[in-house]
Amino acid sequence: MRDGGRIEVRALRPDDQVDMLTAVDRTSIQSRQRRFFAPKRSFSDKEISFFMNIDFADHVALVAQIDEDGRPVIAGGGRYIVAQSGRAELAFVVIDAYQGKGIGTALMRHLLVIARDAGLKELTAEVLPENVAMLSIFNRFGFRSSAGGDPQVRHLTLKLS
Repeated sequence: MRDGGRIEVRALRPDDQVDMLTAVDRTSIQSRQRRFFAPKRSFSDKEISFFMNIDFADHVALVAQIDEDGRPVIAGGGRYIVAQSGRAELAFVVIDAYQGKGIGTALMRHLLVIARDAGLKELTAEVLPENVAMLSIFNRFGFRSSAGGDPQVRHLTLKLS
């Protein structure tokens, strides 16, 4: 991380469910709104199932794990979901206490490698305009703004080929 701390980026596992929900609980309402476009306070069983049941083909999810007081905890996560052949949508969330330390960047690097290895041609993301930190990360990786359906959301695209 930027502050010299170490993180482990790894695949989300089925046994991470409790740790993942704990991480979301440690994330502010504002950060959850930036991720989910609504001030999510909790998730239904169906939503939890969707987030946890990944196949690493059409739905890839990674977590950034850190050591916190001698115990590994999830500090953030990133994923992509294939929307149509060759194209996937990215999403990220980082616990507020660890934002600005390079976790989103590390997750992005790993997801880009996986996406290229999977033969994806394009990655997209929907980002709220006030999420300046995430927009900066996407910009550094070469994502470009494109026309999207909602004028209140920035639609970003990266060609991988």
